[in-house]
Amino acid sequence: MRILFMTNVPSPYRVDFFNELGKLCDLTVTFEKNTSDERNDTWKKYHFEHFKGVFLKGKSTGVDSALCLDIVQHLKNEIYDRIICGDFSTPTGMLAIQYMRKHKMLYFLEADGGTAKDGRGIKEKIKRYFIKDAAGYFSTGRSGDHYFVTYGADPEKIYRYPFTSLHQKDILAQPLSVEEKKTLREALGLPEEKILISVGRFSYLNGYGKGYDTLLKICEQLPKNIGVYIIGDEPTEEFVKWKSEKKLEQLHYLPFKMKEELFKYYQAADLSVFLSRGEAWGLVVNESMANGVPVIATDACVAALELIENGKNGYIVPVDAVDKTKEIILDYFADHEKQFELSCASLKKIKTFTIEDMAKRHMECLESLI
Repeated sequence: MRILFMTNVPSPYRVDFFNELGKLCDLTVTFEKNTSDERNDTWKKYHFEHFKGVFLKGKSTGVDSALCLDIVQHLKNEIYDRIICGDFSTPTGMLAIQYMRKHKMLYFLEADGGTAKDGRGIKEKIKRYFIKDAAGYFSTGRSGDHYFVTYGADPEKIYRYPFTSLHQKDILAQPLSVEEKKTLREALGLPEEKILISVGRFSYLNGYGKGYDTLLKICEQLPKNIGVYIIGDEPTEEFVKWKSEKKLEQLHYLPFKMKEELFKYYQAADLSVFLSRGEAWGLVVNESMANGVPVIATDACVAALELIENGKNGYIVPVDAVDKTKEIILDYFADHEKQFELSCASLKKIKTFTIEDMAKRHMECLESLI
């Protein structure tokens, strides 16, 4: 089966997925740009092994989107059995949809996540125009379903898939023992008795979109034996000053880590906290659970709503819930049996959210449609 997948930029986890999907079909992927303007050079270290990658030529319209008129020529010159449009909200994707509609081509839309608005207003109507009438929709879960239906999708044409950045080999078979964690912490230089980790970037949303201001307010009230590690990039001056003025010696800002090193920090941690004020998905939830680390995440994070069963394999809290989140953290660290139970439950839940499962599910859906 010849499949075309249209997307904006070759993010690392997407390239991994395309390489896996390419093992199951004859896959071509078109990209609007060679990387996102807001990402560092690590995003450029990709390898197209099992699919054909085509970089379109066009004018940049955003940090990760462009207007590429040559998408029309590509659609005109090539014949595909199935076409998936993952960039339907960009100028290039909209242009492609117009062309495919005109020529009655079979195409599907895919979203990694999404939160629907009220469906009103000019922008909402434009969104509805380009989303409705596709042959099918690939959704990450309930939030994705609602998003597509709000903008005109037929609920019977929605297909769920497990969204992830993890290979099967990335998921631990069982939680690390106390001794294994101790050894790992010594190697990483983590001196505190208990470790809380939060992964994300300061630079893009200045620390506020990711809820780091909320985390620091919580940190002010935590015992000194709980180390709080924020891993992502350089903190802004305001957050550096905050740490200094409040004398938060147990708070540590660590720079970006490559996947292999980052996973060591996950495994060394007791608890992961993700207090984002808005997240279309939130792959750090997947990553935490894959390393046997229960997560506290906000109800504004779609991944949390899909993957976390409150109190069973993690916790879901409201945005900016300082007191509630602090209470959960303290109760969690006081109950060693609960820690182990949640860790095991996290690993059990995430086992079916692998790139291999993601590719297999796509092929099952595409092959079932005649």
